[in-house]
Amino acid sequence: MKIVVLCGGLSTERNISFLSGTKVCRALRKKGHQAVLVDLFMGLEDIEGEPAKLFEKLPPLKDLTFDGSAPDLKAVRRARKWKSPSLFGKGVLEICREADIVFVALHGMNGEDGRVQATFDMLGIPYTGSGYLGAAIAMDKMLTKEMVKDKGVRTPAWKTFNAGAITSEEDIVKSAQEIAAKIEAPCVVKTPTGGSSVGVYIVTSQDAVRPAVEKCLGFGPDILVEQMIEGREFTCAVLQDRALPSVEIVPKVDFYNYENKYKAGATEEICPGRCTPEVEKQMGNMALKVHNTLGLRTYSRSDFIVDKYDNAWFLEVNTLPGMTPTSLVPQEAAAVGISYEDLCEIIVNDGLGR
Repeated sequence: MKIVVLCGGLSTERNISFLSGTKVCRALRKKGHQAVLVDLFMGLEDIEGEPAKLFEKLPPLKDLTFDGSAPDLKAVRRARKWKSPSLFGKGVLEICREADIVFVALHGMNGEDGRVQATFDMLGIPYTGSGYLGAAIAMDKMLTKEMVKDKGVRTPAWKTFNAGAITSEEDIVKSAQEIAAKIEAPCVVKTPTGGSSVGVYIVTSQDAVRPAVEKCLGFGPDILVEQMIEGREFTCAVLQDRALPSVEIVPKVDFYNYENKYKAGATEEICPGRCTPEVEKQMGNMALKVHNTLGLRTYSRSDFIVDKYDNAWFLEVNTLPGMTPTSLVPQEAAAVGISYEDLCEIIVNDGLGR
């Protein structure tokens, strides 16, 4: 089967997306597929000839490492030779049309927010994972919470704020001051469309509220403020309408932020998570409820906090979670006997049945 593994793109998770994409591409090749790795943004600008020829002679895959650093997206934009305003790089849509299916290994904005999926739907290009609408809703934590709050999904209380038009640093400072006056610590202040815990700030004192709001406004005008729930962090994946065993996430320092997600040795991950069968059932049921309420497809991963009373609290859902062999969803799949290569092929086959 001819498969494009689409990764990279333009988001704060560009670098980890390359790692996911490379591992997926290698796994699909082991399964006998003609899998080609393509950067959504850079495209095929250095490839001569027809894009479809890449399936005949598969380019070698590099052994990538990741130091946990966020990409300089302005530098990425400058580095593109093809001067086009399109999110899709040169030749990307052409080679995707030639494929039997596109494995979407993008993470974060400009990939996990439904826009790429909507384009593929318009062009009739088969792809893996959730459709454009479910992806778009799941990317917005405010919309997600609104949709699931009355479906038996326990989620921290929240408030939302909008700063309106922001055109300068002065606008950010002024808006942050106004919004911060309406917020009481302790709380969690976050940008509602961030990924990999970018734009998430744990606020324990009133003095820290305004700086957190200012930082969030640097990502956009919307602010989500959540009730702080103290407890242990867990995640629970859904695969083809089945809840997988949870993973308990134990950061050695601070919470499960961007650095702790991707820096080697910064976090201990325990699968299955250390919790009672009742708590495990709570998380599995809520993960399934979120997955189905948002109309998600094939797989997703929901994040939880479990408090001292063994109540599981839903935080957010990821429609394109990390897909390296040691990522959370593959760990959960392995716990029920599904190998990494088999997991990648399950995702492909379910996408073909869309």
